[in-house]
Amino acid sequence: MRLVPLLVSGVITIGLILALNRPWGSVPPLGSFLSPQHGCWQNAEPVDQSYSLDLDFDALKEKVSVYFDNRMVPHVFAQNDHDLYFVQGYLHAKFRLWQMEFQTHAAAGRLAEVLGAGPDNAILNNDRNMRRLGMVYAAKNALTVMEADTTTKTVMDSYTAGVNAFIENCTVAELPLEYRLLNYVPEKWTNLKTALFLKYMSYDLSGEESDIEYTNAKAVLSRAVFEKLYPIQPDSLDPIVPKGTAFDAPLIHDAMPANADSAYFDWKEPVHIQPVAKPDKDNGSNNWAVSGSKTASGAPILCSDPHLGLNLPSLWFEMQLHTPGSNAYGVSFPGAPAIIIGFTDQVAWGVTNSSRDVKDYYSIRFKDDSKQQYWFDSSWKSSVINIETIKVKGGADVKDTVAYTVFGPVQYDASFTGSGRTKGDLNLAVRWKAHDASNELRTFYELNRAANYEDYLHAIRNFSCPGQNFVFAAKNNNIAIWQQGSFPAKWRRQGDFIMPGTDSSYLWTQKNMIDSTQNPHLINPERGFVSSANQLPTDSTYPYYLGGSYNLYRGISINRRLHQMSNITVNQMEQLQTDNLNVMAETVVPALLKHLNAAGLSADEQKYLGIICSWNFRNEPKEKAVAIFNNWMRLLESEVWSDEFANVPKPYEFPTNYTLVEGILKDSAFTFADNITTPQVETLSDVITTAFKKAVPEIAKAEQEGMLEWSKYKDSGIRHLLRLSPLSRFHLTTGGGADIINATKQYHGPSWRMVVHLTDKTEAFGIFPGGQSGNPGSKYYDNMVNDWSKGAYQPLWIMTEEDASNKQVKYTMTFQK
Repeated sequence: MRLVPLLVSGVITIGLILALNRPWGSVPPLGSFLSPQHGCWQNAEPVDQSYSLDLDFDALKEKVSVYFDNRMVPHVFAQNDHDLYFVQGYLHAKFRLWQMEFQTHAAAGRLAEVLGAGPDNAILNNDRNMRRLGMVYAAKNALTVMEADTTTKTVMDSYTAGVNAFIENCTVAELPLEYRLLNYVPEKWTNLKTALFLKYMSYDLSGEESDIEYTNAKAVLSRAVFEKLYPIQPDSLDPIVPKGTAFDAPLIHDAMPANADSAYFDWKEPVHIQPVAKPDKDNGSNNWAVSGSKTASGAPILCSDPHLGLNLPSLWFEMQLHTPGSNAYGVSFPGAPAIIIGFTDQVAWGVTNSSRDVKDYYSIRFKDDSKQQYWFDSSWKSSVINIETIKVKGGADVKDTVAYTVFGPVQYDASFTGSGRTKGDLNLAVRWKAHDASNELRTFYELNRAANYEDYLHAIRNFSCPGQNFVFAAKNNNIAIWQQGSFPAKWRRQGDFIMPGTDSSYLWTQKNMIDSTQNPHLINPERGFVSSANQLPTDSTYPYYLGGSYNLYRGISINRRLHQMSNITVNQMEQLQTDNLNVMAETVVPALLKHLNAAGLSADEQKYLGIICSWNFRNEPKEKAVAIFNNWMRLLESEVWSDEFANVPKPYEFPTNYTLVEGILKDSAFTFADNITTPQVETLSDVITTAFKKAVPEIAKAEQEGMLEWSKYKDSGIRHLLRLSPLSRFHLTTGGGADIINATKQYHGPSWRMVVHLTDKTEAFGIFPGGQSGNPGSKYYDNMVNDWSKGAYQPLWIMTEEDASNKQVKYTMTFQK
């Protein structure tokens, strides 16, 4: 029982605290926390816990039946949309309330309210960052559009009413454990909270950029060197839309400003700002669909696995949502209505991140320290000043002044330089597509009712930010993929660096958006499949500048396999989704071995070289070569790039791994191998050999500790959102890695795996690393973790109302007036 170690560790921490009914530091009032009637013990569910209930709510129009299968997946059967989303909101709250509220607090910059300022004010800085980024501003803009649409307003109102129906009827004993641990109670849910959650996903998937890091590199490196270190397109690219595809002429042209060379490209001022908790660069996904022409059954198969942070409670909540006019199955976000990734009776869909850059920074010139006015288009313009009040648990409120400009909020200034300790000398306003009013919820509402390609296309046209690659398959054997989002038409390198904020020539607006019909897409290709894995969507013949940050090797690996395969089965798709082939290693290791001075290696070094030489390039859990290779590459990057970046101010980013790999492969006299800070000229052989020798001590230490096998070395786990060890799962046996189809890193990876076989009677399989319940005292909290780590799948039961008496139904909830 995981509550026992949590309590034991709590008692040890608490020591001799005697005042049980008052808070003591971050510890809750222990009298109520340990109360048998209302305390944490209430979260420990009995083995034979029943979830069957009969519930009455005046807000309902008709009866709703919810059937839980043996995996605790609710199959919701309602007679109308209002009741459907009311019950979805109620179920989300019943099983995931604390998670829902915690994530929206994070989005709104309110974590300090419940957690305090944190060590070195880390939590407070995170809150300031989210507010200065304009998260609530973005959510309010979106909510205006969502509530102007009568359909999505009804959906949101119903969902919110369902969440609040649970909150209003929730007893103290039923409160999730985390509320007791942190000593607070839930607020009333609102439509704004749903909008905030959706913007939080926009932040996770489009909030990562390198403007500051690239600007610092540009301040020191010549333009020619910069272009070599940060090429726009890798040579070995296998894009979403195949190379050689002809594109229509652009419908919009955005000219580079006349002063771009002097004011932008040649601007050399360093930026002393350290961004706060940037989203993981590997937030992405794999997805693909194969036509019946390539499958054994003749029916299409669609696969989707989004790669995100691995947390408990799990990001996803699996459901079936059914009305007389709709039937959707898949995973939902606790905090938002609808099925996000899934299938209907006729079609299936999945998403991957587009990785396009839709978040840019502009240098603002204020008239004075009051920030009331800024210079723009040859005159002083008035700012909008917001005073943010941040409540801090155990401390005084913090006031933060945020100026809003025509670009957006000033995220960084002298008072806030991120997580760094240096004094800022720039005012940086952020222009982010997520700030613009949009209605992504409409996309998922329509996808949940889609029956064909036209329905799918109409649905995704509502999707603005974050840009996503929507893969599609239908039972009539149509397959497609569209990169959908609202993307600015940029000139080459626009937004890669901080831009001048003194005139409109650098500002992109709604008028500068690429027409959605010109977004990259592929429909029923002759090759019989479509796919994406966060790689560039097109080659350089696409008429618009793409920008962004991309993966290379997963796309190569997936496309290679799908080209080779025929008579494909569901089992083969599951195997591909969990495949551990390391294409980067397969590509570069022969070149590393060619240049390595093996004769100069010690006996120990020769031993580890032998492990590399016998490696089959698969990142399997027990493989030792993976850790050796990763350390070798990490140290090689340092040997190659550190001298070039010796004078680059922090923060900066080394070039991507594929830039180094391609440099090694195409140039045996690789220029950057030479250390420019030494008198001698280092060769590729020198740096490759030096890096290998430097890697060996760490590898030898890991082997001595019994930790060299890849699963042990990587040490994957799934952390509770509060980072509480007793509520987390650590030391999982997994393979994979960031550039592998099975993209499992330490605390990041496939958050949902789904394979949908669109036969006459749909077959579907899936799994996520957690469980349906957010209660650590429930057996459904993490019951899928072991199967997920093994690469196993569970059948997804697509229920009909006639199945109500089926033995797979374990519990029944009825909702009525």
